[in-house]
Amino acid sequence: MSADRPLGETQPREGTDPETVAATREFNNRVEQLLAGEPDIQQLGPAEARRRRRAGDGAFPPPPVFAAEALERDIPGRAGRLRVRVIAPPGEPRGLYLHLHGGGWTIGGADLQDPLLCELAAATGMCAVSVEYRLAPEHPHPAAADDCEDAALWLLENGPATLNAPGRFAIGGESAGAHLAAATLLRLRDRQAAGGFTAATLMYGVYDLAMTPSQRRWGTRNLVISSPGLEYFADCFVGHLGPEGRRDPGVSPLYADLAGLPPALFTVGTLDPLLDDTLFMHARWLAAGNRAELRIWQDAPHLFTLFPTPAAAAARARQHAFLREALV
Repeated sequence: MSADRPLGETQPREGTDPETVAATREFNNRVEQLLAGEPDIQQLGPAEARRRRRAGDGAFPPPPVFAAEALERDIPGRAGRLRVRVIAPPGEPRGLYLHLHGGGWTIGGADLQDPLLCELAAATGMCAVSVEYRLAPEHPHPAAADDCEDAALWLLENGPATLNAPGRFAIGGESAGAHLAAATLLRLRDRQAAGGFTAATLMYGVYDLAMTPSQRRWGTRNLVISSPGLEYFADCFVGHLGPEGRRDPGVSPLYADLAGLPPALFTVGTLDPLLDDTLFMHARWLAAGNRAELRIWQDAPHLFTLFPTPAAAAARARQHAFLREALV
């Protein structure tokens, strides 16, 4: 990205035209109706929630779609075998995108975002590499962060030759995946390796595991996620830590020294309990002297970029453009 660009770029609220707002609100209403009859993860437990998600049981979300062209590869990690899922773009790759999936560090998987990673690869020319990191509560912090750091180090050293791509790197994720992306960049910076990544796309991440005001104030409304749901996921991941332990910079990136990190695109909706996490993290990213762009989407809920709405398509298009700019 051009060195003469200003450090920060904050757009007015996105997706505010009447048709887009109407579509977003209609989808929100449908999601709340679907979830009203569904057990939440606190009732199901992680193992059953994972099984239902992979099998496509339940009213929401829809069954996953797996890309036939995706390839899986085992790479070395400090805990043994670490699997990554690779989706190559049409034609010659222009770079490598390390993707860290969401799911509250507890559910989800590297193969559950195939359509979106196929779209990203086609739109950017980047080879998408998604990490099958270890999940909580069976593997609490720092297991997931260790796996993501190992995958990033492998990609920086071996990705270009192994995946036949130039050595241009970006990183990103959604929700817990955005948390892990930020944590990975901090670990790489401390190893003096963060400079390998030239961009980060951080989508509605959770950056304070002690809970920001918006996390605490959201309440029980189950528009994708509720305050009790956020607490449950955090307890699975860092339940062995007390309140101050959850504010440790190695656990909650919001409390870290953020100097020396790459340009980042922060994306969040106004109806996301994690709204404050993005607003605070964007401000601190800028204050540390990094470049950052903030996009706030009107009435969009948590995980909105994964949904079939005009706002989601527009937000993903901006993400793709941001990554293309990073390749220049």
